[in-house]
Amino acid sequence: TSSMATMSLVSDVVVFNSHYNMDSFLSSILPFMKKIPDHRPKDLAQQIRPKCVVMNYPVQFPDVSSLLPEHKRTRHPCSGKRSEDDDIIRKRGRQSQDDDVIRQSSLLRPPCGSKTIGTPVREVASAAQVKPLHIVWPHRWEHDKNPELFFNTLLRLKEKLLDFHVSVLGETFTDVPEIFSLARVSLDSNILNWGFLPSKDHYLQVLCDADVVVSTAKHEFFGVAMLEAVHCGCFPLCPKALVYPEIFPEQYLYSTPEQLCKRLQELCRRPDLARKHITTVDTSLYSWTSLKSQFQSLLTSDGP
Repeated sequence: TSSMATMSLVSDVVVFNSHYNMDSFLSSILPFMKKIPDHRPKDLAQQIRPKCVVMNYPVQFPDVSSLLPEHKRTRHPCSGKRSEDDDIIRKRGRQSQDDDVIRQSSLLRPPCGSKTIGTPVREVASAAQVKPLHIVWPHRWEHDKNPELFFNTLLRLKEKLLDFHVSVLGETFTDVPEIFSLARVSLDSNILNWGFLPSKDHYLQVLCDADVVVSTAKHEFFGVAMLEAVHCGCFPLCPKALVYPEIFPEQYLYSTPEQLCKRLQELCRRPDLARKHITTVDTSLYSWTSLKSQFQSLLTSDGP
């Protein structure tokens, strides 16, 4: 914190990839300075804040249309007015996270009437219903991603005799939490993919095949992996904390481990809810194409 504060003081502009990132840094300065025995600079956060700008991390989203399974290709957002059901879901989500909004069929947008060539949407959804829910966890294998919560939740689902598949992706390092080796054995019959994949194309294919992407992170300033999964058609479930409320609407957030378990439990019973749902997160807002001009403007200007 000390070196970051010093660099921020002498910088013209201090760039953060989210408001949560910026606020976390600024709020940490004073508590840190109180630990210094003498020569404490005053009002550092107030001096730095005017220099701060938030610019989301620009993600390179590839064209995955050829990788999507048929039921994902049929999903097209309906343009025009929001449905009354959409408004009800949003209102219920604000009133209480304990109301499991995913139980409602109204979570799904009205069908647009689109069809794949020669295949009605209803038939595609019916075929998709046969396969167990495919859950993906595409994060670093480290404690700050809270794999304990994720795997303990899956074990609870298994105890309830619910059917699901899981792909556990992401990079591994020297200190891998013990829960991974335990989960590898306990969830063996549910596992489709395990570990870092050999190529980006393989990684994208797994995301396209998955139905739900889960974050259980205790530390996250942006979350590229979650956005990549949403870009590939996954239904997101994220903590109602950290950076996630900046990016994801209420219906994709959970506040407690019990809520996460309930959401996944219902989706295991009705995987078609996730497969037919059109996620209301516009990933294009976080693409390099959308953000390029902001970065160019920043780098050619004299200050914020």
